[in-house]
Amino acid sequence: MNRIIFTEEWGHANLLYPFTLTRHVADLRVGILTLREKWELMLGLPSVDLRKHNYLDTDASVSRQDLMAGQSLVLHAHVLPSLPLLHAIRLLEPGMQLVHPEFGPIAHLVDENMPVWSTVSNHPILSFTETVSSLVYPWDMVQNNDSQIRFDYACLTKGRSSAPISPTNQVLGASEVFVEAGVSMECCIINATTGPVYIGRGATVMEGSMIRGPFALGAESVVKMGATIYGATSVGPSCVVGGEIKNTIFQAFSNKAHGGYLGDAVIGAWCNLGAGATCSNVKNNAGDIHVYHQGKGEGVVAGQKCGLMMGDYSRAAIQTAFNTGTVVGVSANVFGVGLTPAYIPHFAWGSQAEKRYDFEKSLRDIEAWMQWKNKQMSDHQKIILKYIYENF
Repeated sequence: MNRIIFTEEWGHANLLYPFTLTRHVADLRVGILTLREKWELMLGLPSVDLRKHNYLDTDASVSRQDLMAGQSLVLHAHVLPSLPLLHAIRLLEPGMQLVHPEFGPIAHLVDENMPVWSTVSNHPILSFTETVSSLVYPWDMVQNNDSQIRFDYACLTKGRSSAPISPTNQVLGASEVFVEAGVSMECCIINATTGPVYIGRGATVMEGSMIRGPFALGAESVVKMGATIYGATSVGPSCVVGGEIKNTIFQAFSNKAHGGYLGDAVIGAWCNLGAGATCSNVKNNAGDIHVYHQGKGEGVVAGQKCGLMMGDYSRAAIQTAFNTGTVVGVSANVFGVGLTPAYIPHFAWGSQAEKRYDFEKSLRDIEAWMQWKNKQMSDHQKIILKYIYENF
């Protein structure tokens, strides 16, 4: 194999709304790594995306006619990796498909003489009968986060030694704590007896923080003083988090720097939650939570626990109270009195979306936030936002 080609043809990317409006499924973070990073690490291969023929395509996307010399593994982008699945993929020969009897196609090994297609009735099939975990709805990310932190931790730390941990910290289960180079962590309580704890390169964990695994902190991210963090929580790179957090995923470059509670939530990239912002993750009657889903045009049952699902570039004012299972679209500016509605649309100005965020102003504000982290908006990001603004 020479490379991985991620395809969304075998799944329904729209069901992962709003997170797949701004990225390919393979770039979603679950556990410590994104799906792309996991598969690249496990297979030791670079990856590209099968062309979608829409605004998410880049110059690196490939069409079915663009196969280069060598073998490519066409891989179901929604599938979470496992060791049995990795073993089965390595048994594939050119032209063979890996298929689960209920889940359907998982992977297809092709070369320059074979077109990439989603179903190949006359090609040999290798049956995979073990459990397949995948992302269908956004809350599947948090429901799989515990197992994926453990899986990624094992992959990332195999054959490696942790950097020294300062003796000012109180650590339980020290063998399950891995600290990368350049980490600043003093006077904290770390409990890894409930799951591994991974602290990424150059991260800072300030004094008085209490962390219970499984937990992952991305490179250059910060945990503020006195934070209370429960497993299974993943904080992507260059984020700032504080307050009380449980079973939550921050994709990247996002902030919840102050008090307030987040539970069973997914926060997109470049988001900011003001001081005291809090989300409900359980209904008062302990009943099923129906999450609004624009991709289906109706509410979808997410179980009895589901918190905030916030799309990229969105922000919330201080003391914002998010209702159970609230969905916030892309680049919304959330503020107002009382509990939020169940759905806040893209580019909303206020939680009740009384008016729409002016597009040029939204870009100006996003770029201002990016400057705080020494980043700039790419032309491709602007194209994506413009398309969402005009079509959703």
